Amino acid sequence: MPRRQPGHWVLLCYRLPREPSSPRITVWRNLKRLGVGQLADGLVTLPADARTREQLEWIAEQVTEFGGEASIWLAQPATLAQERQVIDAMTAARAGEYQSVIDDAAAMDGSDDRERLRVASRLAAELGRIERRDFFPPAQRERARAAVKAIATTQAPAKRAPR
Repeated sequence: MPRRQPGHWVLLCYRLPREPSSPRITVWRNLKRLGVGQLADGLVTLPADARTREQLEWIAEQVTEFGGEASIWLAQPATLAQERQVIDAMTAARAGEYQSVIDDAAAMDGSDDRERLRVASRLAAELGRIERRDFFPPAQRERARAAVKAIATTQAPAKRAPR
């Protein structure tokens, strides 16, 4: 059986001036929205495909527009262990996000139907955003989906009339 080789990754190496801080915050929020793996300060990565490369190229353009420097690299980790470290960090980040959705859904126990549907809609949208940046789905993904579905389809228990 042939031994698996590390996959291909697209890297963004960037540097922005410290001041003003708003461009740095904007870039970081955009990178977070993509679900990048952080390799070092100013060095992030995603599994390589046409979509992820285009997304990081867009952010590289943004960095240069903000007066910084940016370059895109295609790379392959030297070992599977190095790749596993990045994957584990990315998976852990998504697991935490899914857990927040699960916790928010659980907090709906006892809420009225209207509130449950409002929160279910908000959580479904959040789930979609998380899934778009989830390259290595953790177990929490399916639990979060089930939790959102449950609050969207379960009716609150009927309240008894006062005596």
